[in-house]
Amino acid sequence: MLDRSRLVTVVGPGGVGKTRLALVAAAEAVQNYPDGVWIVELSGLSDPALLPNTVASVLGLPGQDARSALGTVLEYLRDKQLLLILDTCEHLLDPCAELIQAVLTHAPAVAFLATSRQPLDTPGEQNFAIQPLPVPDADAVELGRGDAVELLALRAAAAVPGFAVTSDNSADVIRLCRRLDGMPLAIELAAVQLRALALDQLIKRLDRRFSVLAGGHPGALERHQTLRTAIEWSYGLCSPAERRLWARLSVFAGTFSLAAAKEVCAEVEIEQPAVVSALIGLVDKSVVVQEGSRYRMLDTLREFGAERLAVSGEEEPCRARHIGRYLSIARYFGDHFADDDQMERYRKLRRTHANVRAALEYAFGDPVGSPVPSGASSALGASSPSGVSGASSALGASGACGAAARSRSGLEIACSLYGYWQISGLLSEGGYWLTKALERFPDDCRERARALVNRGFLRSFQGELADSVADLEAGTALALALGDDATTARGYQHLHLALTFLGRHEEAAPVGAEARRRLRACGDRTGELMLMAQLGHLYSLWGQPLESVATCEEGLAMLGQDSGEQWIQSYLLQVEGVALYQMPGREADCEAVVRKGLVGKQKLGDIIGMGYGLDLLGWLSARTGSPERTAWTLGAADPLWQRGGVRFSGTAIMEEFHQQAAQAAAEALGAERYAAAHAAGADYMKAQLSDLARGGAVTLRIP
Repeated sequence: MLDRSRLVTVVGPGGVGKTRLALVAAAEAVQNYPDGVWIVELSGLSDPALLPNTVASVLGLPGQDARSALGTVLEYLRDKQLLLILDTCEHLLDPCAELIQAVLTHAPAVAFLATSRQPLDTPGEQNFAIQPLPVPDADAVELGRGDAVELLALRAAAAVPGFAVTSDNSADVIRLCRRLDGMPLAIELAAVQLRALALDQLIKRLDRRFSVLAGGHPGALERHQTLRTAIEWSYGLCSPAERRLWARLSVFAGTFSLAAAKEVCAEVEIEQPAVVSALIGLVDKSVVVQEGSRYRMLDTLREFGAERLAVSGEEEPCRARHIGRYLSIARYFGDHFADDDQMERYRKLRRTHANVRAALEYAFGDPVGSPVPSGASSALGASSPSGVSGASSALGASGACGAAARSRSGLEIACSLYGYWQISGLLSEGGYWLTKALERFPDDCRERARALVNRGFLRSFQGELADSVADLEAGTALALALGDDATTARGYQHLHLALTFLGRHEEAAPVGAEARRRLRACGDRTGELMLMAQLGHLYSLWGQPLESVATCEEGLAMLGQDSGEQWIQSYLLQVEGVALYQMPGREADCEAVVRKGLVGKQKLGDIIGMGYGLDLLGWLSARTGSPERTAWTLGAADPLWQRGGVRFSGTAIMEEFHQQAAQAAAEALGAERYAAAHAAGADYMKAQLSDLARGGAVTLRIP
């Protein structure tokens, strides 16, 4: 069907094997897609507005807002020949259909393979209805040839070494498979129970369960009811502790760690050993899948657990603990952004991004039309350097106070991850959540000031400089009026950056001086280190390279030679490289610091930072008489700029340097040779983008 159609939807009930079938089909067809097969998992996404951003992120294409993200996706896919798998679409039918139609119209060589419990009902769709596995008749001569009996035999043998389907037990095996209607997930759940029950005992227990749930008419069961019955039956075989954990684990999206399970699923610390024991039991029963050191629950089983959690009376406190865990992780990341373990903590955040997003969705889950009452923020704690207050102890409270506490926690998560959004290239998603926060806090308050200041910071890197300045001026003025010193200091710092990018150097200089004074007064070392790179950049753009080099060296000395911090350090080196580029005779020094800075950006997978480094090397190569290398490095930077937003955040002087280098190389090589070398660099970088999209590092080999 993929050979004949650009949109194939695998349709079937939960647990029938849609995802596995889609992955096998894609693996067999991969040679037909030179630009690869890309999998977009949608089960953990509940906000349809983030669908374009999610697809863009998988492709390594950070967007700006939902509309910009869609535009970025369409532009990237326009000349690509690839397959996009949209897995688990049934809760996002209309948004998925709209996105697919937009891509099919603008990208003639892109195909889609979707999985859903119901068709998307969109033009051009070809549906493949996947059926449960066939069950042979009781008197069948051949068994186990692509049917339900074969799956049961395979799974039972894995659970009980030595198990086999024989002439003595084949009738019972067929009876069991028929009772489960050939549903793969139901069969897998049943096979695990053979560790503790004989085959005939298993059938008797299951027969009783079906009769009770079906009102005494087991033959009338529909397939989705068959699966639900099997899950109910499997749930009934769990211990009380395992049932409780099953329900509580449903708050996680994607994978989770053992530490996360213990923290979120235990009401008090003394319960944590019991969580470990119950988790082992759920893994043994195939309810939870272990993936290396992390765990995952299948979507159908997670849905069942969520239903149980909703009726248990434990949903609110469990979700509050989930928010609390990722609030704590985010807060520590923001407050210790420049610490030596920055890269390790960033990697952990990337691995659990689905849960960070889920925590934000839970936190901002109340309707937008229900803003936080103005008096709800009267119990604010002391501000942290990231410009957010301590978490409220009323996370689990009900009513308006509970909603206010959740919204405040969501705001703090979004603000504390200011560096995470930038490194990962997820600027648009960070801005999306900060906009949500501003909707929850429409009145003048500290929360609103923090959200404005942090959104302005992200907008400056996206090249939205006018909007950035507007946010920063409003947020800084509000923070100053409210006496929030930490947010005021960061406001001045970020405003300095936006004014520098805009070329308003005369205005930026006093703002930077005020920012440094305030950051020092607050003891905000991370903010001051970031400001040093900004001040160095201002000096270099203002035609004062000596002052720029001195400022960058001062910042590097503040960090220390053995610092494990990468993001600020590598920007200090790159800014110093811009200054050295402006100083005749310092070409060797320039290349050394730029390459060193580029290594740090590679380690982090910082898309924008890598674009800066490669572009700088291109300028330098043009000056030192290596035009082919210039074309290659500018070509390699180009896909990164396309994914990271506006080149150099729209800074005019930097763009002029870029154009001068490109023109010099093109004149030296001729148009044809320049285009070939530029394309070679771009193709090289595009091959690295799958690693970058997953938050991984790359190792560049620059000719």
